[in-house]
Amino acid sequence: MSTSYERIYAVVKRIPRGRVATYGQVADLAGLHGHARQVGYALHATPAHVRIPWQRVVNSKGEISLRPHEGGGDLQAALLEAEGVEFSAAGRIDLDRYQWKPRRVRIDR
Repeated sequence: MSTSYERIYAVVKRIPRGRVATYGQVADLAGLHGHARQVGYALHATPAHVRIPWQRVVNSKGEISLRPHEGGGDLQAALLEAEGVEFSAAGRIDLDRYQWKPRRVRIDR
């Protein structure tokens, strides 16, 4: 596993229940500014033995980015709703209300 993926996983593990973070936010906190897509790649490649709350990472619009035909979006929405996160009728999460705002968490190299 690459060290950048380890840093991404360390950030995602810190997102509290009932909160979300954006891909870009996770990248920034992992010291990977501008590499939001790498966060998506890392989450997709998460080894089975690594337990992280992947469902708490959403896009910058507050939407689930998983492709609907893969079925993961429904699972992600259900997991977030079970944590108390609400979606608008348009399928968006109010980031002003639910986005994680850590005091200082940056995970550097």
